[in-house]
Amino acid sequence: MAKRKLLSLLGFGTGVFAGSVLYRRSTGRRHDRVDVYFDDGSMVSFVEGSPEAEKLLPVAHDVLSAARL
Repeated sequence: MAKRKLLSLLGFGTGVFAGSVLYRRSTGRRHDRVDVYFDDGSMVSFVEGSPEAEKLLPVAHDVLSAARL
């Protein structure tokens, strides 16, 4: 009986943990970023708040808006 109770508690705890991770991922604020790909196969990612991204993000938003039309 004690083993069954322990397994039930462990299963419940695992479910609560998994649910909290999914909740945080779905409600967390998404940060914009700009990924720049080069001909040699390399890539640089500029996250929101960096000086490079502050220059590129408005242009990227304009391009995406135009593409949606």
